[in-house]
Amino acid sequence: MADYAATLLTALRRHGTVEVAPERSDIALYHTGNNGLHAEIYRLALAQPGVVVLHDAVLHHFLLGQLTETGYADEFVYNYGEWNRGLARELWRDRAASGTDSRYFSFPMLRRVAERALAVVVHNPAAAAAVLQHAPAARVVEIPHLFQEPAPVGEAEAMRYRQRLGVDPAAFLFGVFGYLRESKRLVAVLQAFRKLHLENQRTALLVAGQFVSTDLERAVAPMLAEAGVVRLPHLSEREFWMAAGAVDACINLRYPPAGETSGIAIRLMGIGKPVMVTDGPECARFPEDACLRIAPGVAERDSLRQHMLLVTSMSGVAGAVGQRGAGHIRAHHRVDQAGRQYWDLLSELCV
Repeated sequence: MADYAATLLTALRRHGTVEVAPERSDIALYHTGNNGLHAEIYRLALAQPGVVVLHDAVLHHFLLGQLTETGYADEFVYNYGEWNRGLARELWRDRAASGTDSRYFSFPMLRRVAERALAVVVHNPAAAAAVLQHAPAARVVEIPHLFQEPAPVGEAEAMRYRQRLGVDPAAFLFGVFGYLRESKRLVAVLQAFRKLHLENQRTALLVAGQFVSTDLERAVAPMLAEAGVVRLPHLSEREFWMAAGAVDACINLRYPPAGETSGIAIRLMGIGKPVMVTDGPECARFPEDACLRIAPGVAERDSLRQHMLLVTSMSGVAGAVGQRGAGHIRAHHRVDQAGRQYWDLLSELCV
């Protein structure tokens, strides 16, 4: 989200004066999501209404971490009615499982911030529907997640990076990137890869990112040590693009969904890599042939395995999907397009 905000700031400044955290402004733009780091921004968005960008269309986990038991129950009732106070108490008691329990994703708790905002910016239809469900009178504007073209990584450079990782130049390398939590479906990915690798030794899986769930980290530790799996920690911006250039496909699943458009998916699609995404309204704007859609729920493992077999066994499939994805990103997610849409909205609401 910080990268997004910094890129957007540069784009907006091409149109006029934009200041970061000024004491006074004609119109405020708030970036917020489902993370305790956004607490001060959330409070400001309520106290001094402006335009709120929802990078996640679920704020339940954020509010669990910010409120007392009584405050949480009252906030839940504000969103869903007094008859749900008992459910709120139950969810508070069970909050240790909030990262995997679908109930916490089914109650986004968006009403307060959506009602206060002059407008709410979202990046996909799923997020728009969630906001309107909580605040039917809210003004919701869908602006595609922006893509900033990186410095190119040449083929020779990518091959040298693979060599550093110990990956066979001829192997098909899958990549999982970003903060590693249960909703990234890493267990399912590792299980599917294990079966694939037993059948095809010329495959590898790169898992790059920081664990934000210690339970998940413990659960997958033995699987990360298996044949064909390469583990890297959080990557710097430059190394991320090196790794992105080195992989042949990205696996970027999200379930339960939080209404977010993944910046990683946009980045990898933007450079022509085929991306596997969890099928759902969050990805509805992607053309059917511009990504690889993985069925959620009970069908997930079988769907993931079939798609991994598809791209590794049929020559040209991965490249064709990647090129169509890149074409879509170039047409609809350019920084200048997003900057203009934001500027027009902010100018209209400026008082």
